[in-house]
Amino acid sequence: MEALTDRVFERASEQFALLDANLGDNECPRYSDSEGNLVTSNIWWWCSGFYPGSLWLVYEYTGDESVKALAQKHTVILDSLQFRTNDHDVGFQLNCSYGNGLRLTGNQEYASVLCNGAKSLATRFNAAVGCTRSWDPAPDHIAKWEFPVIIDNMMNLELLLKGAELSGDDSLREVAESHALTTMKNHYRPDGSSFHLVDYDPETGEVLRQQTVQGFADWSAWARGQAWGLYGFTMMYQYTDKDIYLDHAVKIADYIIPRLPEDGIPYWDFDSDLIPDDYRDVSAGSIMASALVRLSTFVPEDKAAGYLSTAEKIIRTLASDTYLAAPGEQNGFLLKHCVGNKPGNVEVDVPLTYADYYFLEALLRYRELNSDK
Repeated sequence: MEALTDRVFERASEQFALLDANLGDNECPRYSDSEGNLVTSNIWWWCSGFYPGSLWLVYEYTGDESVKALAQKHTVILDSLQFRTNDHDVGFQLNCSYGNGLRLTGNQEYASVLCNGAKSLATRFNAAVGCTRSWDPAPDHIAKWEFPVIIDNMMNLELLLKGAELSGDDSLREVAESHALTTMKNHYRPDGSSFHLVDYDPETGEVLRQQTVQGFADWSAWARGQAWGLYGFTMMYQYTDKDIYLDHAVKIADYIIPRLPEDGIPYWDFDSDLIPDDYRDVSAGSIMASALVRLSTFVPEDKAAGYLSTAEKIIRTLASDTYLAAPGEQNGFLLKHCVGNKPGNVEVDVPLTYADYYFLEALLRYRELNSDK
């Protein structure tokens, strides 16, 4: 694993330098399409924080000052997001970029951005529902939902918890906990699997519908949604030390692990009718691996061994030639074969920035865990 980690971070350094060279000013990488074209976004796209976040992780491992400079460069372009109140993904955008930057440099200007971002995210909280709103009305959403909350939003709660730690504002923590508990109640089925979206009545908090918008069917287990939940509830326990979150994370893990293919990389939906001839989703595998490494530190030794073994299997598979981009390949992304939104035919079988981020995070967490032994 040590040699594998060295190899992956060396490849990441090369790839991310190429990615930087391919980007224009204030552009963020989104994916590389089937024709080999780099598709970019502006800073407002929900994934804009993952590339700077990945650069920070490479800097953490290598200590390379040139990588640190790139991380700083791609972080500061996100500055205006700290005041964004019309989208829930400010957590992804700021915590991966400014959050890692603060952790690794202690730069208090980064702390200020995180606190402001947390306050902005908290404006989306509805006390009747008990959650922060995910999507605002838009041309493709306006007629569909009253108050949509997606499982992905569990990941944005870390910004609230970090903001509470930095500012001393306990209301931010209260919002995060309310959202997590409400999600646990209404997103999850008895077997530990999750719907993608729950729509609420914003006046009463009543559940109007439960759907899986980006999955195979409303009743199915969309793989990345299961990964977001696993990671999110593990993170909630890490910040709060409350067993209710740990118990739920364990329930999710114990649902996911038996359903993984032999190599550990999930199909894009666990219930797809095309398995075994359907797409794998490397992004879901990366998120699961990172979450399982962290979760293994919170559970008894026998359970921890199983979680860590699964995480290592995923990591080793992702580092193979099947999934790891060759030098100069994929416009500078690190991993191949992700699925963004198959029902929408968007980002299918392409590299995605968040797969790279959580893969590198999983490697660092694994190394940290083993260095402590």
